[in-house]
Amino acid sequence: MAHIIVVGNEKGGAGKSTVSMHVATALARMGHRVSALDLDLRQRSMGRYVENRRDFMAKSRLELPGPACRDLPQIDADTIDPSENIYDHRLSVAVAELEPESDFILIDCPGSHTRLSQVAHSLADTLITPLNDSFVDFDLLARIDSDGEKILGPSVYSEMVWKSRQLRAQAGLQPIDWIVMRNRVGTQRMVNKEKMERALRLLSERIGFRIAPGFSERVVFRELFPRGLTLLDLKDIGVKQLNISNVAARQELRDMMKTLKLPGVTAEI
Repeated sequence: MAHIIVVGNEKGGAGKSTVSMHVATALARMGHRVSALDLDLRQRSMGRYVENRRDFMAKSRLELPGPACRDLPQIDADTIDPSENIYDHRLSVAVAELEPESDFILIDCPGSHTRLSQVAHSLADTLITPLNDSFVDFDLLARIDSDGEKILGPSVYSEMVWKSRQLRAQAGLQPIDWIVMRNRVGTQRMVNKEKMERALRLLSERIGFRIAPGFSERVVFRELFPRGLTLLDLKDIGVKQLNISNVAARQELRDMMKTLKLPGVTAEI
Protein backbone atom coordinates (compact mmCIF):
# COMPACT_ATOMS: atom_id res chain seq x y z
CA MET A 1 0.00 0.00 0.00
CA ALA A 2 1.09 3.56 -0.63
CA HIS A 3 2.45 5.50 2.34
CA ILE A 4 0.19 8.52 2.94
CA ILE A 5 1.81 11.80 3.95
CA VAL A 6 -0.55 14.54 5.13
CA VAL A 7 0.70 18.11 5.41
CA GLY A 8 -1.68 20.12 7.54
CA ASN A 9 -2.57 22.51 10.27
CA GLU A 10 -5.47 24.90 10.67
CA LYS A 11 -3.61 28.17 10.09
CA GLY A 12 -2.61 29.74 6.80
CA GLY A 13 0.83 31.11 6.00
CA ALA A 14 2.85 28.36 7.68
CA GLY A 15 4.42 27.13 4.42
CA LYS A 16 2.37 23.96 3.91
CA SER A 17 2.42 24.07 0.10
CA THR A 18 6.14 24.89 -0.03
CA VAL A 19 6.90 21.96 2.28
CA SER A 20 4.51 19.69 0.33
CA MET A 21 6.07 20.46 -3.04
CA HIS A 22 9.65 20.07 -1.81
CA VAL A 23 8.97 16.77 -0.02
CA ALA A 24 7.08 15.39 -3.05
CA THR A 25 9.76 16.50 -5.50
CA ALA A 26 12.57 15.13 -3.33
CA LEU A 27 10.83 11.73 -3.24
CA ALA A 28 10.27 11.80 -7.02
CA ARG A 29 13.94 12.60 -7.60
CA MET A 30 14.86 9.55 -5.52
CA GLY A 31 12.87 7.42 -7.96
CA HIS A 32 9.68 6.99 -5.94
CA ARG A 33 6.24 7.23 -7.55
CA VAL A 34 4.57 10.23 -5.92
CA SER A 35 0.96 11.39 -6.26
CA ALA A 36 -0.50 14.51 -4.68
CA LEU A 37 -3.96 15.70 -3.68
CA ASP A 38 -4.77 19.33 -2.87
CA LEU A 39 -7.71 19.52 -0.46
CA ASP A 40 -7.85 23.31 -0.46
CA LEU A 41 -10.62 23.37 -3.05
CA ARG A 42 -10.79 27.17 -3.00
CA GLN A 43 -7.19 28.43 -3.07
CA ARG A 44 -5.47 25.32 -4.53
CA SER A 45 -1.91 26.47 -3.74
CA MET A 46 -0.42 23.00 -4.20
CA GLY A 47 -2.43 22.39 -7.36
CA ARG A 48 -1.33 25.72 -8.85
CA TYR A 49 2.28 24.97 -7.87
CA VAL A 50 2.15 21.75 -9.92
CA GLU A 51 0.37 23.50 -12.81
CA ASN A 52 3.07 26.21 -12.83
CA ARG A 53 5.69 23.44 -13.00
CA ARG A 54 3.93 21.78 -15.92
CA ASP A 55 3.72 25.09 -17.81
CA PHE A 56 7.38 25.88 -17.14
CA MET A 57 8.50 22.47 -18.42
CA ALA A 58 6.42 22.88 -21.58
CA LYS A 59 7.90 26.32 -22.32
CA SER A 60 11.51 25.37 -21.52
CA ARG A 61 11.25 21.85 -23.01
CA LEU A 62 12.62 20.31 -19.83
CA GLU A 63 11.58 17.17 -17.98
CA LEU A 64 11.78 17.60 -14.22
CA PRO A 65 10.82 14.88 -11.72
CA GLY A 66 7.85 15.75 -9.57
CA PRO A 67 4.50 14.63 -8.19
CA ALA A 68 1.44 13.83 -10.26
CA CYS A 69 -1.26 16.06 -8.79
CA ARG A 70 -4.88 14.93 -9.12
CA ASP A 71 -8.16 16.69 -8.47
CA LEU A 72 -10.75 14.98 -6.30
CA PRO A 73 -13.21 13.09 -8.52
CA GLN A 74 -16.71 14.46 -8.89
CA ILE A 75 -19.33 12.18 -7.33
CA ASP A 76 -23.02 12.16 -8.10
CA ALA A 77 -24.75 12.48 -4.72
CA ASP A 78 -27.55 10.23 -5.93
CA THR A 79 -25.11 7.32 -6.30
CA ILE A 80 -24.07 7.15 -2.64
CA ASP A 81 -25.90 6.20 0.53
CA PRO A 82 -27.72 9.19 2.10
CA SER A 83 -25.88 8.54 5.36
CA GLU A 84 -22.46 8.87 3.69
CA ASN A 85 -20.69 12.22 3.43
CA ILE A 86 -19.95 13.06 -0.21
CA TYR A 87 -16.55 14.59 0.68
CA ASP A 88 -15.53 11.41 2.52
CA HIS A 89 -16.47 9.44 -0.57
CA ARG A 90 -14.58 11.74 -2.96
CA LEU A 91 -11.41 11.44 -0.89
CA SER A 92 -11.63 7.67 -0.41
CA VAL A 93 -12.20 7.15 -4.17
CA ALA A 94 -9.21 9.39 -5.00
CA VAL A 95 -6.89 7.50 -2.62
CA ALA A 96 -8.11 4.11 -3.88
CA GLU A 97 -7.41 5.15 -7.48
CA LEU A 98 -3.92 6.47 -6.67
CA GLU A 99 -2.69 3.64 -4.43
CA PRO A 100 -1.87 1.07 -7.16
CA GLU A 101 0.32 3.57 -9.01
CA SER A 102 1.96 5.33 -6.05
CA ASP A 103 4.65 4.67 -3.48
CA PHE A 104 3.67 7.85 -1.67
CA ILE A 105 0.46 9.89 -1.69
CA LEU A 106 0.96 13.40 -0.37
CA ILE A 107 -2.17 15.26 0.75
CA ASP A 108 -1.94 19.04 1.20
CA CYS A 109 -4.68 20.32 3.54
CA PRO A 110 -6.24 23.79 3.70
CA GLY A 111 -5.34 26.26 6.44
CA SER A 112 -8.72 25.86 8.10
CA HIS A 113 -10.86 23.15 9.62
CA THR A 114 -12.84 21.29 6.98
CA ARG A 115 -14.46 17.88 6.75
CA LEU A 116 -11.97 16.86 4.05
CA SER A 117 -9.01 17.88 6.21
CA GLN A 118 -10.37 15.98 9.20
CA VAL A 119 -10.79 12.78 7.18
CA ALA A 120 -7.35 13.18 5.58
CA HIS A 121 -5.71 13.33 9.00
CA SER A 122 -7.22 9.97 9.90
CA LEU A 123 -5.62 8.51 6.74
CA ALA A 124 -2.14 9.81 7.55
CA ASP A 125 0.74 7.40 8.06
CA THR A 126 2.98 10.47 8.42
CA LEU A 127 1.55 13.84 9.48
CA ILE A 128 3.67 16.95 8.89
CA THR A 129 2.53 20.13 10.65
CA PRO A 130 4.56 23.18 9.54
CA LEU A 131 4.57 25.83 12.23
CA ASN A 132 5.94 29.37 12.13
CA ASP A 133 8.28 29.95 15.02
CA SER A 134 5.95 32.14 17.05
CA PHE A 135 3.55 31.74 19.94
CA VAL A 136 0.73 32.91 17.68
CA ASP A 137 1.17 29.67 15.73
CA PHE A 138 1.98 27.65 18.85
CA ASP A 139 -1.54 28.45 20.06
CA LEU A 140 -2.75 26.12 17.31
CA LEU A 141 -1.25 23.22 19.28
CA ALA A 142 -1.71 24.24 22.89
CA ARG A 143 -2.75 26.99 25.26
CA ILE A 144 0.17 28.44 27.20
CA ASP A 145 0.51 30.86 30.10
CA SER A 146 1.42 34.54 29.65
CA ASP A 147 5.11 33.85 30.37
CA GLY A 148 5.30 31.21 27.66
CA GLU A 149 6.55 28.65 30.16
CA LYS A 150 3.59 26.52 31.27
CA ILE A 151 1.32 24.44 29.02
CA LEU A 152 -2.31 24.88 30.09
CA GLY A 153 -3.88 22.35 27.74
CA PRO A 154 -4.16 21.20 24.12
CA SER A 155 -5.83 23.39 21.49
CA VAL A 156 -8.34 22.46 18.81
CA TYR A 157 -5.85 21.15 16.26
CA SER A 158 -4.12 18.83 18.72
CA GLU A 159 -7.50 17.52 19.79
CA MET A 160 -8.40 16.84 16.15
CA VAL A 161 -5.16 14.89 15.65
CA TRP A 162 -5.91 12.94 18.83
CA LYS A 163 -9.32 11.95 17.46
CA SER A 164 -7.70 10.90 14.18
CA ARG A 165 -5.30 8.69 16.13
CA GLN A 166 -8.23 7.09 17.93
CA LEU A 167 -9.99 6.35 14.62
CA ARG A 168 -6.84 4.67 13.27
CA ALA A 169 -6.45 2.61 16.43
CA GLN A 170 -10.06 1.45 16.19
CA ALA A 171 -9.43 0.41 12.57
CA GLY A 172 -6.32 -1.55 13.56
CA LEU A 173 -3.96 0.76 11.65
CA GLN A 174 -0.46 1.85 12.62
CA PRO A 175 -0.24 5.03 14.74
CA ILE A 176 0.28 8.35 13.00
CA ASP A 177 3.91 9.49 12.99
CA TRP A 178 3.25 13.16 13.80
CA ILE A 179 6.02 15.64 13.02
CA VAL A 180 5.84 19.33 13.90
CA MET A 181 8.14 21.27 11.59
CA ARG A 182 9.55 24.58 12.77
CA ASN A 183 9.52 27.03 9.87
CA ARG A 184 11.00 30.51 9.60
CA VAL A 185 13.27 30.02 12.60
CA GLY A 186 15.50 33.06 13.14
CA THR A 187 19.25 32.60 12.98
CA GLN A 188 19.89 34.84 15.97
CA ARG A 189 19.74 33.69 19.56
CA MET A 190 16.58 35.32 20.97
CA VAL A 191 14.57 34.86 24.17
CA ASN A 192 11.34 34.16 22.26
CA LYS A 193 13.08 31.54 20.10
CA GLU A 194 14.42 29.75 23.17
CA LYS A 195 11.00 29.84 24.86
CA MET A 196 9.42 28.34 21.73
CA GLU A 197 11.99 25.57 21.71
CA ARG A 198 11.35 24.70 25.35
CA ALA A 199 7.58 24.85 24.94
CA LEU A 200 7.60 22.62 21.84
CA ARG A 201 9.89 20.09 23.50
CA LEU A 202 7.63 19.94 26.57
CA LEU A 203 4.48 19.63 24.44
CA SER A 204 6.02 16.94 22.22
CA GLU A 205 6.57 14.74 25.27
CA ARG A 206 3.06 15.42 26.50
CA ILE A 207 0.99 14.79 23.36
CA GLY A 208 3.39 12.73 21.27
CA PHE A 209 4.96 14.33 18.22
CA ARG A 210 8.48 14.64 16.86
CA ILE A 211 10.11 18.00 16.13
CA ALA A 212 11.77 18.54 12.75
CA PRO A 213 13.73 21.43 11.28
CA GLY A 214 11.96 23.31 8.49
CA PHE A 215 12.88 26.17 6.19
CA SER A 216 14.23 29.53 7.22
CA GLU A 217 12.58 32.62 5.75
CA ARG A 218 14.12 33.02 2.27
CA VAL A 219 13.24 35.12 -0.78
CA VAL A 220 13.99 32.19 -3.08
CA PHE A 221 10.74 30.40 -2.17
CA ARG A 222 8.65 33.32 -3.42
CA GLU A 223 10.64 33.28 -6.66
CA LEU A 224 10.28 29.53 -7.24
CA PHE A 225 6.49 29.27 -6.95
CA PRO A 226 5.48 31.10 -10.20
CA ARG A 227 7.60 28.66 -12.22
CA GLY A 228 6.64 25.62 -10.16
CA LEU A 229 10.26 24.97 -9.24
CA THR A 230 11.95 23.71 -6.08
CA LEU A 231 15.45 24.12 -4.70
CA LEU A 232 16.32 20.76 -6.26
CA ASP A 233 15.64 22.02 -9.79
CA LEU A 234 18.01 24.98 -9.87
CA LYS A 235 20.96 23.21 -11.47
CA ASP A 236 18.69 21.56 -14.05
CA ILE A 237 17.49 24.96 -15.26
CA GLY A 238 21.04 26.27 -15.70
CA VAL A 239 21.95 27.77 -12.33
CA LYS A 240 25.60 26.72 -12.18
CA GLN A 241 26.62 28.45 -8.97
CA LEU A 242 24.23 28.46 -6.01
CA ASN A 243 24.48 31.40 -3.63
CA ILE A 244 25.04 30.85 0.08
CA SER A 245 21.34 31.19 0.91
CA ASN A 246 20.34 28.55 -1.65
CA VAL A 247 23.04 26.14 -0.47
CA ALA A 248 21.85 26.56 3.11
CA ALA A 249 18.23 26.00 2.02
CA ARG A 250 19.15 22.77 0.23
CA GLN A 251 20.85 21.55 3.40
CA GLU A 252 17.69 22.38 5.35
CA LEU A 253 15.75 20.20 2.89
CA ARG A 254 18.21 17.32 3.35
CA ASP A 255 17.91 17.59 7.13
CA MET A 256 14.12 17.68 6.81
CA MET A 257 13.97 14.53 4.67
CA LYS A 258 16.24 12.64 7.06
CA THR A 259 14.11 13.62 10.05
CA LEU A 260 10.90 12.41 8.37
CA LYS A 261 12.22 8.81 8.35
CA LEU A 262 9.88 7.76 5.53
CA PRO A 263 9.85 4.04 4.67
CA GLY A 264 12.22 2.99 1.91
CA VAL A 265 13.79 6.45 1.66
CA THR A 266 17.52 6.05 1.93
CA ALA A 267 18.96 7.94 -1.05
CA GLU A 268 20.58 11.34 -0.68
CA ILE A 269 19.13 14.28 -2.58
